[in-house]
Amino acid sequence: MKIIGILVLLGLAGFASNARAWNDRGHLVIAAIAWSEMTPQARAGVSRLLRLNPEYPSWVEGLSQDRDEVAFLRAATWPDALKREAGYENDGGAPVGPGASLNLGYADRRQHRYWHFVDMPFSTDGTPLPAVMAPNAATQIAVFRRTITSATASDELKSYDLTWLIHLVGDVHQPLHAVTRFSAAEPKGDKEASTVIICDPVCNGRLHDLWKDGLGSGNGIADVLRQAAEIPAAPADAAADTDVDDWVRDSLEVAKTVVYAPPIGDGDGPYRLTEAYKAKAGKACRDLAALAGARLAHFLNAAFP
Repeated sequence: MKIIGILVLLGLAGFASNARAWNDRGHLVIAAIAWSEMTPQARAGVSRLLRLNPEYPSWVEGLSQDRDEVAFLRAATWPDALKREAGYENDGGAPVGPGASLNLGYADRRQHRYWHFVDMPFSTDGTPLPAVMAPNAATQIAVFRRTITSATASDELKSYDLTWLIHLVGDVHQPLHAVTRFSAAEPKGDKEASTVIICDPVCNGRLHDLWKDGLGSGNGIADVLRQAAEIPAAPADAAADTDVDDWVRDSLEVAKTVVYAPPIGDGDGPYRLTEAYKAKAGKACRDLAALAGARLAHFLNAAFP
C-alpha cells in the first residue's frame, strides 16, 4: 500500500549527510512500538543477542526489572552514539573504500555514517539527478536481515547486525533520510533539506531538524513508553510489507507531498512555517513511527519463531 493511502487511513489530511534522521527520542519511540508488537519468542531471541553488545551493561545499569525492554530501546540509539564515541573512526559521509561494505561485527571501528541514509534524488524542475550511492541504509538492512536469519553466522555478528537493524529501520522511515531534492537553486542537492532555512518564528532553523525532532525530545523511558502507547497502530497490510524498497519509496512519497509542501518552496528559503504545516508534519512523523515499529516487529517475529 502506498504511504499516502496509509496516511489517509490514519487520518492525515494533508503534511550525504552527517545529519541525523530521527533524534534519540524518535528511535526510542519506534523501538518501543516494535517491542510492544513482538512475540515473547522474539523478545527472548533479541535480548539474548543484545547482551553481547559492549554497551549492554550501561543500558541496564541500575535496573532490577524491564532490563530486556530497556536494552532494546537503548540499542536503537547505539549507531548514532558511535559518532560521539572515542575509538571509532569517522570514515566520512560517503561510502568510499573496501571497508564501506564489510560486515565485521563489533571489531569494526568505523562509524559508517553513510549506512544511515539512502538519498533517493528527485527534482521538480528537471535538474539532472545523480546515482544513488551504495552501500546505504537499504542495502545494509538487507545484509543485516540475512545475517540475523543465517544458520551459520556467529551470535556476535548477529548481535552487531541486530543493533544496526533496529536503528536503520527507523532511519528509512524518516523522509529526510530517504531523499535529497535537486533544483536549479541547489544543483548539488539540498543535503536532506539541511540547507533549507525555516522561520519558527526566528529564521534560524533547518527543515531537516524539524523532521528529525518530529517525535519530540527527552529520553526518559517512562515518557517514551507513554508516547509510543498513544500512537495509533499502523494498518496491518502496511505493517506486513517487508520490502525495504517499498519503505524507501513510501518515505520518498511523503517527502515529495508533505515535507516539501507549501509554505516550503523550491529553493533554500527562508520559509515561514504555518501552524497547519507543523501539525501535518507532526502527524506524519507519528504515522511513520507506527509503520517503522510495526515493520521491525514483523521481521523480528518471523526471525525468532
